[in-house]
Amino acid sequence: MSLFNVRFEPASDYENSLWRAAAETGIDHEYWDIFHKRHETSAETRRKILEARGWDVSTFESLEAHRRQRFEQWFTVPVPSTVVLAEAEKWVPLTLAEEQGSLCFEIELEDREALAGSIELSQLQRVRTVEQGECRWWTRRLDLPSELPVGYHSLRLSLNGLEIADSLVIVCPERAYLPEQLANGGRTAGFNVSLYGLRSQRNWGCGDFTDLEGLMDWAHSDVGFSFIGLNPLHALHNRVPYNTSPYLPLSMYYKNLIYIDIERVPEFQHSRAARCLFRSEKQQQKMRSLRDAEFVQYTEIDRVKRRFLKLLYREFRRRRAAVPERALAFQNYCRDEGDLLEGFALYCALDEVLHKQDRNRWTWRDWPGPYQSRNSEECQRFSQQHPRLLEFYKYVQFVIDEQLAAAQEYAAGQGMKIGLYHDLAVATDSFGSDLWAHQKFYVNGCRVGAPPDDFSPNGQDWGFPPPNTDAHREDGYRLYRESIRKIVKHGGALRLDHVMRLFRLFWIPAGLAAPQGTYVRDFATDLMRVLALESVRSKNVIIGEDLGTVTDEIRDALARFGILSYRLFYFEKYPRGGGFKPSSEYPLQALVSSTTHDLPTLAGFWTFRDIEARKAAGLVDEAGYWNQINDRKREKQGMLDTLHAEHLLPTGYPGDADQIPGLDGPLHNAVIGFLAQVPSMILLLNQEDFTTETEQQNLPGSTAQYPNWQRKMKVGIEELRLAANQGYTAMFRDQLEKTGRRD
Repeated sequence: MSLFNVRFEPASDYENSLWRAAAETGIDHEYWDIFHKRHETSAETRRKILEARGWDVSTFESLEAHRRQRFEQWFTVPVPSTVVLAEAEKWVPLTLAEEQGSLCFEIELEDREALAGSIELSQLQRVRTVEQGECRWWTRRLDLPSELPVGYHSLRLSLNGLEIADSLVIVCPERAYLPEQLANGGRTAGFNVSLYGLRSQRNWGCGDFTDLEGLMDWAHSDVGFSFIGLNPLHALHNRVPYNTSPYLPLSMYYKNLIYIDIERVPEFQHSRAARCLFRSEKQQQKMRSLRDAEFVQYTEIDRVKRRFLKLLYREFRRRRAAVPERALAFQNYCRDEGDLLEGFALYCALDEVLHKQDRNRWTWRDWPGPYQSRNSEECQRFSQQHPRLLEFYKYVQFVIDEQLAAAQEYAAGQGMKIGLYHDLAVATDSFGSDLWAHQKFYVNGCRVGAPPDDFSPNGQDWGFPPPNTDAHREDGYRLYRESIRKIVKHGGALRLDHVMRLFRLFWIPAGLAAPQGTYVRDFATDLMRVLALESVRSKNVIIGEDLGTVTDEIRDALARFGILSYRLFYFEKYPRGGGFKPSSEYPLQALVSSTTHDLPTLAGFWTFRDIEARKAAGLVDEAGYWNQINDRKREKQGMLDTLHAEHLLPTGYPGDADQIPGLDGPLHNAVIGFLAQVPSMILLLNQEDFTTETEQQNLPGSTAQYPNWQRKMKVGIEELRLAANQGYTAMFRDQLEKTGRRD
């Protein structure tokens, strides 16, 4: 039988060793940008990335020593510390130098049940030989019991009575969850909003979970949407302008307190202090001011709600004995959240206390040295000295979890088949709690970004550190699966921002510009399998935001795992100026939309508002400005030609885009009609495109130059309900009805 052979090949010189080390650790030697321009990874980029990952690249000898060490860790251990399996292929690779022996295995299942057995080594099929110098190992196929269920299990192996391996085995379904309606060819639609931007006559300056329920009444009853799409609800520092991006959160495991409806918290009705403060004229005036503000006032809303939450927490403590079932629910919540919540609460408590001591301590990197490590004696002592403050921050997350659960239950009660569609950010803030609490899982010395594209000609530097892929694998992908689990807990669909992260991320070494970076690969198959497992368990549809320089191979892999593609009207064009694709060419296994938070609204696209905003913010020079204007004119004409070709515009409507100054009614209706009739499973209609707003939520590359993540809806929720049979509400409903998407 012919066996697959793995051999350690020493390098001949430094440059050869550097090239091999990069290739062996997933650093791509080249990349192609969206303009089809090839970029070769420089030796400097390779060196800097390897150094950031802990390699000594100073000499040929040190490089070779690291290469040998990595080879031994990857290929000569009996069983990897984490093995991720497909449900149809339940076997693990067993690598040993021995030819003979009696192998015993014991599997502790997730539910604490156990499976055990034994077999002779000679009976196992060899699948690979491993060689390093004169040493040789054989990798054999150890089949696991067929009754092993999907889930997270512990595998222990012993050979001739001596334990040789203790590994986590994760058994996963072949594909992510898809509801029967969509699996059988049905189509559906949802309405996408920025929760912070919802207006109502009752909220405290930003949208909250009660507003969300009010929006559902309109979205499902009046229009027929089956879900509400939300911005990431991750916890933020809520400091304008640098700490309000939902895509660069304080923590991706916990949520932002600004979305709590304070009046709905059970303790509010029993707290005399909270009710008196609420009824005071000063407080009422403050809330009116926050409601009437043009933009979301994050800092003030956070301050007001945090003040009330402290009063409610005090009431919660006072009433624990009187309401034991609520106290027990809180206790169970904290127990289930475990170490992650403990670390988040400790960070929040430290941030509050240390910032009060010195107002210049804005991030954990400004804290005294001993507090910059979660495991320090000083942090443990702080925990013991401030138990109530830590518990307060746990209580805040408990309240959020209650209200978010109620929102999803409300959606189900309304008959919405999906309910809430959540968004998972690609990363976490370098100055946030995740990095502070889990430092070994991130790589210092590099940032994540993106190569040049149509909307960012100089590339993008997102400023957050890339993941330590080896550390995550060694830890059984615990943080990765928790990030998914905590999002899908109260929802029916999940969008993964920048889904290419599962395969590779664009790393930019310190001191280099974005185009000098390169892609670094991750354990994609493992990550997609774990994602499928969490999706099936929670019954969440998974949508991968696969925009930008995503290869066909990546999209094919996502499709095999049942992860829906994410297609935008702006980007669905033939290559090299071939024009917009007709609706019939959109893929079935996909979500289709017009735009995203980072791109122009339909009205903004047509009136060049995004290009004007980039110029005003100093993000494009004069030549770049006119190049973008001219490109946009060609795109507008291509869009118009496509809509005419599909007979979506009325007879006599202009065929020349220059004759249409703005997004008028017929053009708006035509774009929505085009999106509604594509064959893709899911249609997502954006709030800004419902109200024909010209300004987008985020202008990439800007901070204080643009009010990112602060824009509110033009209309309030109450106004939406009053216009149930008028204007765009009626148009949306009719389009969903006509194309079979109405819930």
